[in-house]
Amino acid sequence: MPPVRLGLRENWLQFTLLVVVNICVGGLVGLERTTVPLIGTDIFGLTSDLAVFSFIIAFGLTKAATNLAAGALTARFTRKQLLVAGWLIGTPVPFMLAWGPSWWWIVAANVLLGLNQGLAWSMTVNMKIDLVGPARRGLATGLNEAAGYTAVGVTALLTGYLATAYGLRPAPELIGVVFVATGLILALTVRDTAAHVALELAQHPKPLPDGENIGLAATFARTSWRERSLRGASQAGLVNNLNDGLTWGVFPLLFTDYGLGLAAVGLIKGLYPILWGIGQIPTGHLADRIGRKPLIVYGMLVQAGGFVLALALLERPLLAGILSAVALGLGTAMVYPALIASVSDHAHPAWRANALGTYRFWRDIGYAAGALLAGLLADAFGLEATVIAAAVLTAASGLLAARWITEHHSH
Repeated sequence: MPPVRLGLRENWLQFTLLVVVNICVGGLVGLERTTVPLIGTDIFGLTSDLAVFSFIIAFGLTKAATNLAAGALTARFTRKQLLVAGWLIGTPVPFMLAWGPSWWWIVAANVLLGLNQGLAWSMTVNMKIDLVGPARRGLATGLNEAAGYTAVGVTALLTGYLATAYGLRPAPELIGVVFVATGLILALTVRDTAAHVALELAQHPKPLPDGENIGLAATFARTSWRERSLRGASQAGLVNNLNDGLTWGVFPLLFTDYGLGLAAVGLIKGLYPILWGIGQIPTGHLADRIGRKPLIVYGMLVQAGGFVLALALLERPLLAGILSAVALGLGTAMVYPALIASVSDHAHPAWRANALGTYRFWRDIGYAAGALLAGLLADAFGLEATVIAAAVLTAASGLLAARWITEHHSH
């Protein structure tokens, strides 16, 4: 066995395998971005927006809880074991989406999808951070998230075209079989990173303070509220994914109401995560250079602008959708790797997995919060009012991040 070393170059093969695993993780959730809200209305005849968005609520709550549990589970199981478990749980998802006989099958598929995403995505993030060490953390998270969200976007785009050619089911969903098979095989192939964590702990300049509680409950409190920077990151992550949950449900319905077809909606729903994905490679690198806070604050404000563009240009719906998707995608790309890197900066390696699990719990509660808020507001006031609410919330979150988050110069 070669000696264990930290760094991207030193661990490029394992890192690359984990990038491909996360492409599969992202592709599996990308199956749903374009078609599932329309499956609810067109195939199962749902008339309430809240009922349509229930699949996103199920996904968000399950993924959030799994993220939180994943941090604690790393104390009992290896990261590799949890990664493999995530793929085994996700195996039925494409088949349930393609042939589920009732809407509740779609909701149940999203519970399994939430478990899959919580375990598999959490482990790919943690394992990449383990491999590279503190100096390249922003780049590592940027590459991880870029792989996953570019796959979300490309799959959303592809399902839009397949749905136009072959109908909403089953052809678009069956791409997921490729993602499940590839993800599971590669998860079985990669090596665990426990030795890299042990090496970083041994090299860490600050020993863990005597008596500091590193358990899940203490870390949850520390990350959610007690430490200002971690609190700032957690609320920004929540609102960021609230946007994603809201647009996931609202945009396909809004833009079809304004006359766009499935392929055009697929383009809008694909462009947002593709830019979010690819954009994280330079922004992750930039977060290592200029710091985390500027990218987080300005990224939230750019996202708020994206919602304003969607409404201001609705008389030209394709232009509105594309410009909104560009602003939302670039704003999210600025925020995403910087937030994960900021949490990693402020967390000691001994409790970092739990801190990241807590942050990702709050971030992915945003999916459920966004879908719930969107459903309630859309049923009461219409889809346009929902978009206005999202713009206001996002701008406020950026200002809170500016007030609470500080830089942590340990690298």
